[in-house]
Amino acid sequence: MDSIPPVPRRVLGRTGLSIPAVPFGTQGFGGNFGPVADEEAVALIQRAVALGVNHFDCARCYGDSLRKLGLALRVIPREQVIITGRVCCHSAARWGGYGEGRPDYSAERAMRDVEDQLELLGITYFDGVLIHDPGEIEPTLAHGGTLEGLLRLKACRLVRNVGYGMRPHDFHLRALATGEIDFCLCFNDYNLVRQTAADRLLPAAAEAGVGVLNGWSILQGLLTGVDIAEGLAAGQWRNNPNAPRALEIQRWCGEEGIDLLTLAIQFCLREERIHGNPIGSLNIPQLEANIRAASTPLPDEVWQRFGERFLTGGRP
Repeated sequence: MDSIPPVPRRVLGRTGLSIPAVPFGTQGFGGNFGPVADEEAVALIQRAVALGVNHFDCARCYGDSLRKLGLALRVIPREQVIITGRVCCHSAARWGGYGEGRPDYSAERAMRDVEDQLELLGITYFDGVLIHDPGEIEPTLAHGGTLEGLLRLKACRLVRNVGYGMRPHDFHLRALATGEIDFCLCFNDYNLVRQTAADRLLPAAAEAGVGVLNGWSILQGLLTGVDIAEGLAAGQWRNNPNAPRALEIQRWCGEEGIDLLTLAIQFCLREERIHGNPIGSLNIPQLEANIRAASTPLPDEVWQRFGERFLTGGRP
């Protein structure tokens, strides 16, 4: 009998998609955080689906993840998985990848990009596509812009839901005001260290019925339980402004006998206006640890003590 508990699920706003509370961010096996061979990636994806983590959030800028996910989708029926993708808007580099220059915000480019990604993955539709990290919001909203391209794809069912994945909350509010988006992704703004997404973004998204994915719930690995003090001594995270606070929380967890990863994920799950917290995994043990953390609620007394120690106003 499998000892891994069932992963909690939530409905991603008006998309109607039932997603795991910890979707699989495909950057985990894309090679950006360490090598993951093709056969390892396929086995990891299959294990995730078997355990209920069947939502894969992917992007071209996530290393070699699209090709590897495509390999797995040759042996996993399409109806068993939820796949959200991105149209990257980082620069003028090919397909909006990282580089220099202004991105191509045209509807035509967005449509070509999505169609090419579908071919790479070997599938006929995305469950959702996000406009990813635009440096400007206006050209994505303009007539003939990126959002219009995704809406055209939605009309012909190549994309089922559309949205934005980005940091600036003002950008999110502009996108929400269109009434056209179905879900969004924020990052680094709702976790044990920072909760600024609760100020304006989460209330606005909830009012609009828009689903919310919460990136960096584990702060790029700071909140997984790795030894932060040791990492800082070795030069890791030296310039990360979140590291000192994360270290303080880790030491508190040690005093309290609480697993930091569980605290980090359960903290985000207590916010019902957040529907999914994408986390990448390099291997099956990491995947299973994330599921256990998502499936292990902590007593109210823990949150009382955490709130009194770390949160303005006390209890989260």
